[in-house]
Amino acid sequence: FSAVVFVGYAGQFGWKYGIAATWAGIGNALLGSLLAWAVLGRRTRVMTQHLDSATMPQFFEQRFQSKSLKLAASAVIFIFLIPYTASLYNGLSRLFGMAFDIDYSICVIAMAILTGIYVIAGGYMATAINDFIQGIIMLVGIVAVIAAVLHSHGGLMEAIAKLSEGSATTPAGTELKGAFTSFFGPQPLQLLGVVILTSLGTWGLPQMVGKFYAIKDESAIKKGTVISTFFGLVVAGGCYFLGGFGRLYADSISLNAAGNPTSFDAIIPAMLGKVESDLGGGGAWLIGLVLILVLAASMSTLSSLAMTSASTITLDLIAPLSKKQKSEKANMVIMRLLLAASIIIAAALAILVVTNKELASKLYISDLMGISWGALAGCFLAPFLYGLYWKRATVPAVWCSFLFSTVVMLLTTVAKPLFPPLLQ
Repeated sequence: FSAVVFVGYAGQFGWKYGIAATWAGIGNALLGSLLAWAVLGRRTRVMTQHLDSATMPQFFEQRFQSKSLKLAASAVIFIFLIPYTASLYNGLSRLFGMAFDIDYSICVIAMAILTGIYVIAGGYMATAINDFIQGIIMLVGIVAVIAAVLHSHGGLMEAIAKLSEGSATTPAGTELKGAFTSFFGPQPLQLLGVVILTSLGTWGLPQMVGKFYAIKDESAIKKGTVISTFFGLVVAGGCYFLGGFGRLYADSISLNAAGNPTSFDAIIPAMLGKVESDLGGGGAWLIGLVLILVLAASMSTLSSLAMTSASTITLDLIAPLSKKQKSEKANMVIMRLLLAASIIIAAALAILVVTNKELASKLYISDLMGISWGALAGCFLAPFLYGLYWKRATVPAVWCSFLFSTVVMLLTTVAKPLFPPLLQ
């Protein structure tokens, strides 16, 4: 959970589905965390120990006895984690730009340098301890932000009443005024799709699954299940619930002719900016808390993404292809260089997307995230799950999953009009 959820997903889905978007956060906690721990946690740890694999590509190599699968998985991970990282830079920079009125590009570059120092200098345990501290900040921060937003509208019931009255943002010719405060929102089937995709997609993400490799013992599984599910309910549920009130701030957001934001990524920053002015002198602490909250969330995710990407390329691609066996020190140098490269490429992509008006109008934070999730989860979820539980899973089946997911994801990105609206 990072700037992608807090800024991108919360703003976009909150606008589309109202407070019913909270179901996405609940689904993330129950399906994406609780069920993932129950189905994948222990089995992943047992299988990876048995196969002596430290990364997802190594799992595919050992499980299916195929070096080509390992190389393909490594390439997919390195390439498609870059849009994910770029979406994080995008979300962070929008908030910092709102708070300090700093140019977007400068924010991205500063975040890239900070991320580079953070992940290159630190190791796995350092990152884990930082994640723990950052998680506590996130729990406290999201509760405080929601309380401040609701307080600025006279409390929960008053805010819901205002949202139910509708506004200029209610689509013309519809009776959706109260739908944005309803139990399932104006489009329940689409909302169900969002819940399933954002929750089950994590099952196939290498940086998520990789954390199961470090499970210490059986008691750690029980603790991890309870703690991560509670964390997901508070943070993800809180983010989407907060985004559900985005329509109350329509006056502070640039809208198009259809009454929708010209950029969904601007909704949460606009909300916070308005709340800051409404709270007067007390608004500064809120913005400071939000920046710490999102920075903590995003830095933990950025470190995980960068380390997953660089370690995968070093251990699974470069080391096996090298004719000469490299020392651990040499591998660490290569890994650090790849960390720097992935961070720089992602930062450049983030700047390109926002500074290019045509791209900015087409690619939101959630779109960048969707490219990454679509390819990675599409490639790895089924092969990994069947690889854990089903002996009859085959190499051709895994190749079909890899090729189909990457080809379709790339086509929906570069040739969007060719697909039906629902698949766009």
